[in-house]
Amino acid sequence: MRLLFVVQRYGLEVAGGAERAARDVAERMVGRGHHVEVVTSCALNYVDWANHYPAGSSELNGVLVHRLSVPDPRDDRLFGPLNARVVHGDPPLPLYIQEAWMRAQGPYLPDLPGWLWERAQGFDAVLFFTYLYWPIYAGLPAVAGRVPTVLMPFAHDEPYLKLPLFDTMFRLPDALGFLTEEEQALVQRRFRLARPTAVTGLGVDPAPAAASVASVRSALGLGDRPYLLALGRVDPAKGLHELFDFFAAYKARRPSDLALVVMGDPVRPLPEHPDVFPTGYVDEDVKHGALAGSVALVHPSYFESFSIVLTEAWAQGRPALVQGHCEVLEGQARRSGGAVPYYDYAGFEASVDLLSSDPELASALGRAGRRYLEQRYRWDAVIDRFERLLRLVVPDATLTFR
Repeated sequence: MRLLFVVQRYGLEVAGGAERAARDVAERMVGRGHHVEVVTSCALNYVDWANHYPAGSSELNGVLVHRLSVPDPRDDRLFGPLNARVVHGDPPLPLYIQEAWMRAQGPYLPDLPGWLWERAQGFDAVLFFTYLYWPIYAGLPAVAGRVPTVLMPFAHDEPYLKLPLFDTMFRLPDALGFLTEEEQALVQRRFRLARPTAVTGLGVDPAPAAASVASVRSALGLGDRPYLLALGRVDPAKGLHELFDFFAAYKARRPSDLALVVMGDPVRPLPEHPDVFPTGYVDEDVKHGALAGSVALVHPSYFESFSIVLTEAWAQGRPALVQGHCEVLEGQARRSGGAVPYYDYAGFEASVDLLSSDPELASALGRAGRRYLEQRYRWDAVIDRFERLLRLVVPDATLTFR
């Protein structure tokens, strides 16, 4: 099949979950013998969408990537107040305000609708990754009804999903794919869609090469201290600042040598604390080495549609503490037996006490998580599910399942 992926950012250096998922799926579809192209922006940073990659077409790991320029970087002095009005303003919010917010949300690619109109019919299907950004909002209407379309919304239970702006958009694609049962149920509750849907999940590689735990400890100055590990963007929207507050309170109530290591780009840096070790972005082998040596991963985000970092912890045989108010994380914890959800500080404290004091239990939870991965998220099985999803919109396609 000839497939076109539409996503807001794309590249080896792009660390976002949806963008990484788009690249992983695209490259593995190429491995199945499909022809895959991507249309995206020249941006690397989602905060301002400033052009980083050169515009034009190039090949990356067998995928032909077309990059369109962003005319103007996002100015947060303008976007911030507009975004606050969308999130916190009193409904009903006028449609023109919602549309202005979407354009400011970006990345604004004025050439994209025309590009898709001219080229999309040369593909068997067009797949759109994430509902939230301008390329998907503007791209779907340009091709809907002209070529089979699939939306992978990566939807969270968040204020944006409630905007009437998305009522039409979610009814345009011919089918929708979801990462978890919770995401599927959320979207069905919100939009009452009469469209084919499927839960594809995302694949997880076998535990990759990892830096030695000893070298990670030495580089971070941890010595022999036990540590919890948080991975991902250091951003209040990801729950990292709440985690910092919980951990600081825990250390005040439970003095010990337990540390918290935070690995990720600092959108809003954490306050200083003698037992908190922020590292910024790290290489993949360092990340996996840090996971292997941790007491547990802590995932404090309220808004997730899947969670790659959770699967990475399980691939290393480590358990996780997850935000129980996130339906996706709570569901993954319940189905896998590899994570403990917490719902407030008291639950966080009890969970940390439990895993810190019982290494055998922590290891047993990690093994349960790894078994869950092997049962549901092997890449061959996930790509089989993607191909079956495509068959819903391109029924005469020749697809070979492995």
